[in-house]
Amino acid sequence: MKKYIFHIDANSAYLSWQAVYDLQHGNAIDLRNISAAIGGDKSKRKGIILAKSLKAKQAGVKTGQPLFEALKVCPELTIVSPNYQLYMKCSDEMTAIIQTFSKKVERFSVDECFMELSCENPIVIAYQIKEYIHKTLGFTVNIGISTNKLLAKMGSELEKPDKIHTMFKEEIMEKMWPLPVNELFMVGRATYKKLTKYGINTIGQLANSDIDFLNQIMKSHGRLIWHYANGLDSSPVKKDNRKIKGIGNSTTTPFDVDDIRYASLFILSLTEMVAIRLRANNMMCHVVHVSYHRASKGGGQGRQRKLITPTDQTNTIYQTALELFKEIWDEGPVRHFGVRVTMLNTANIYQRSIFDEKNLEKKRRLNQNIDLLRVKYGSQTIKRASFIASGINNVNGGVHDNYPMMTSLL
Repeated sequence: MKKYIFHIDANSAYLSWQAVYDLQHGNAIDLRNISAAIGGDKSKRKGIILAKSLKAKQAGVKTGQPLFEALKVCPELTIVSPNYQLYMKCSDEMTAIIQTFSKKVERFSVDECFMELSCENPIVIAYQIKEYIHKTLGFTVNIGISTNKLLAKMGSELEKPDKIHTMFKEEIMEKMWPLPVNELFMVGRATYKKLTKYGINTIGQLANSDIDFLNQIMKSHGRLIWHYANGLDSSPVKKDNRKIKGIGNSTTTPFDVDDIRYASLFILSLTEMVAIRLRANNMMCHVVHVSYHRASKGGGQGRQRKLITPTDQTNTIYQTALELFKEIWDEGPVRHFGVRVTMLNTANIYQRSIFDEKNLEKKRRLNQNIDLLRVKYGSQTIKRASFIASGINNVNGGVHDNYPMMTSLL
């Protein structure tokens, strides 16, 4: 199978992540559908625009624009102050999902990753990733596919949002060369001014320029961008060695839940996905956390518990999460559930304890085999009897029968 490089880029990341978070916590307005932006303090009219919605962009709002200028061109602009803790959590969750498709993933920035994968059909894999992220986390991504990092990134920058583009060497002349030269990676404002001064206005003109001339006027940077304009890049995808701090999953229910049976089914369906991702990353957890948000009066509660020994078992995580929920639930209607595990360590160095349940290894192998069957044949292949006729998905938070969950498990 041929090796491909994918570049996965969250669309309007800060704004999308804030919009999803607000919707999950009872906000009726989707920031992505109105003139909205992330950045600064509207009351003081200070700061700059970090991300914007499509409507704000159409009104003339630009990323990096001072807040007071953005409000001049779009007086109705809704400004939301940045929440960097939320953004890092969303970035971690997106990266964790991508890592279930390949073990070679490089986080390039807070909202974009490179992934290397050998496969037969990269476009099919790209659609699986895109739909999986959208279904699980609620926001869209663009994905570029090529045989090197530079071209994959240039591909993902084409038409947005929620698109997949290829940018192979034979497509450079058609797709990349007609673009303005400032759309090439590593061509900033100063470089752009210098290039246009010499009549180099498109990427194609840069690619066909004399490399010695570019070296003369811009030194090594001139040689670098000439190589990029010609689609040449040999930089490897560097595996992201940053430790995953936690794996979580949440869902907003389609109806108010005021019955413990339905509450337990939603918690179980979320736990299924959390445990699958835990095992896919070859990890165990020490801490289980459950949370809920009320349907009408707002607010919610959460509670966590440290386990005696770490686990990757669905039943253990679920039983703990359900116990915690029963401890904090006020029996009022619930519209949002969340399950999260933290304090992770690799399953390879797990040390058995006298507190471990019997037949643990058999149960671990059983769960792993169930994961493989669900990946290969869909999430409905094996389901617990309690979900039959319940109307609730047996695995909640991203599993879709048409999109296998974790191809790296196969």
